[in-house]
Amino acid sequence: MLRRRYLCGALVGVLTTAAALSAGGARSASVGHASTKLSKPSMMRTFKGKPGGPARPRRTNNLSYNGGVGGIGVETAPSVYLVLWGSQWGIDPSGESAIVQNFLNHAGASSWLNSVTQYCQGIANGSSTCGSTGHAGNPSGILAGVWQDNSSAAPSQPTQTQLGNEAINAAGHFGNTTSSSNASVQYVIATAHNNNASGFGTQYCAWHSSASSSYGNVAYTNLPYITDAGASCGANFNNLGPNAGITIVEGHEMAETITDQFPNGGWLDRNGEENGDKCAWISSGPGASSSVSMNGASFPVQSLWSNAFNSNSGGCVLSY
Repeated sequence: MLRRRYLCGALVGVLTTAAALSAGGARSASVGHASTKLSKPSMMRTFKGKPGGPARPRRTNNLSYNGGVGGIGVETAPSVYLVLWGSQWGIDPSGESAIVQNFLNHAGASSWLNSVTQYCQGIANGSSTCGSTGHAGNPSGILAGVWQDNSSAAPSQPTQTQLGNEAINAAGHFGNTTSSSNASVQYVIATAHNNNASGFGTQYCAWHSSASSSYGNVAYTNLPYITDAGASCGANFNNLGPNAGITIVEGHEMAETITDQFPNGGWLDRNGEENGDKCAWISSGPGASSSVSMNGASFPVQSLWSNAFNSNSGGCVLSY
């Protein structure tokens, strides 16, 4: 997330001006379903080239529950819908479409993602432990659908409003047209090569947010074409290969959306960091990014924060 630290300068101009619907360059959401309110994005910072040590292993800095939004703080049965936005996806030099789909087809029910299941909703605001109900889920088959929305070109530098409206379009496309059908769903809006929102690669690698609509609150991720940013967003991080950032970044955002579906009603620490932020870009020691086996395939991923493992492994875990 790191919203307070990174929502500044040129990027704040992009996001605040996005509050008005952009007039040109892209199809907007259907009339009657357009976004009426946008959450502040929860951003994954770029890698600044300085090796990171283990995240702060202080029990007082564990994640705690922030009360939920409309009673929802986590995704209890998460479903991920991938949207390849725009005719620009006819060019995919790094094969990112196939890599993201393969990752999402294997990540569900993995030991890597299982740490999200310790977090829950329906508990008192400020709680850092859960009871036996309302927990975030880690189901197999977490990728629920893929839409190649190539009927027209996406905007060359989509605004937050345009990204949010595309998520709402996706909800309609997949038939999720009620609040209840979007209560445990996230839409990954993937933009094509050289077609990314402003600030990508200099201020952030990706972010997740939500938009309100007649379909209810819709959770979505702005997933740029990650290899366009090179080492700033994970290329060859920890010697994991030129495409490592693709799954490191998408895994970060997916896990954060599961545990904080509509920012900031879910699980955050006292600095506003989510389970992905606290373990981002660790290059050595406990929690360092690594290639992890998931249901018969291996993918580069970062570790995720675990309240339960804070005391004995720095809190950043690659399995749970």
